[in-house]
Amino acid sequence: MRIDKRAALRRCGSALLALAVSTGLLSTDAASADGTPAKELFGARALPTEAAPTSYGFYSKGCLAGGIAIPTDGPTWQAMRLSRNRRWGHPQMIGLIERFSHDAVEKIGWPGLLLGDISQPRGGPMLSGHASHQIGLDADIWLTPMPQRTLSYQEREEISATSMLDKSKFLTIDPSVWTPSHARLIMMAASYPEVERVFVNPAIKRKLCDTWRGDRAALGKVRPIYGHDYHFHIRIKCPAGSKGCKDQATVPAGDGCDKSLAWWFTDAPWAKPKKKPGEKPPKPKFATLADLPKACAVVLNGPAPASEQQATYGAAYRAPAAIPAAATSIESVIGAAAEAPLADIPVPLPRPALQ
Repeated sequence: MRIDKRAALRRCGSALLALAVSTGLLSTDAASADGTPAKELFGARALPTEAAPTSYGFYSKGCLAGGIAIPTDGPTWQAMRLSRNRRWGHPQMIGLIERFSHDAVEKIGWPGLLLGDISQPRGGPMLSGHASHQIGLDADIWLTPMPQRTLSYQEREEISATSMLDKSKFLTIDPSVWTPSHARLIMMAASYPEVERVFVNPAIKRKLCDTWRGDRAALGKVRPIYGHDYHFHIRIKCPAGSKGCKDQATVPAGDGCDKSLAWWFTDAPWAKPKKKPGEKPPKPKFATLADLPKACAVVLNGPAPASEQQATYGAAYRAPAAIPAAATSIESVIGAAAEAPLADIPVPLPRPALQ
């Protein structure tokens, strides 16, 4: 009888997680006794936990088991900032990105998506840049269209996304960079049933409120937030059956073009907190492993797949034999792969074991 070792390992990891959570056998005291920030622990993991895909906790306080990576390149996307190793997510998040990128090209003529941060291999707090993105259900999409060529590794590290704001004015869209296609892209992202919220800069939200003439049913899911003028942030709901995942409160009824939006254009959101004379600034507090859901201790220390390729969504990898053995740096590997023939299945599809 043949045994699928990878499937067996996933089942073992899933069973261990379930047992630990249900019986309360986990203890995080030893792991966090020295006060090591959880972001350092999770940021050091290069590969995911081999287990059934599960999001634990809340978007800003949790972790991810059984995460998969989106390929660095697809027919309708390119991943940016590869050195961060944040191309990982729950299979439902990765699948949505692939579908959204295809729909954006086919239905609204967007050239393709440039992907920002999704999550770390095992989720958890990040070393820099985000409070959320911890459970594999958040993804950043650049507002810069994908160029019609494959970017080099160095370009993906150095190219900056384009802000939609006129920096000489307060919360004002720059008409020289904003286009109706940007509006269609954001509204398409919000239209998917599994999407819970799409975060954008308040100026972008106001622009949509003032100019969107299509179906406004999804406009309420587009939420104003600080920053987010270079990219928008997609957040999906907890997958069905994810008992350890906590959804965010449902967005209020309506299109969100009301007093809640007007508040962002007052002084209140931008006022600096008042300090008492002689008061010292509080020391920053970083979450430790003990602050996260108990399952995250097992997720952090669980078994990993043999390679990144085994945990990558679909089959969009280039044929390994076409990459020269001497290509040891990631820059040279990407350069060599650009000339290599595609593998048998050029369009990424869900891995059968994860459907």
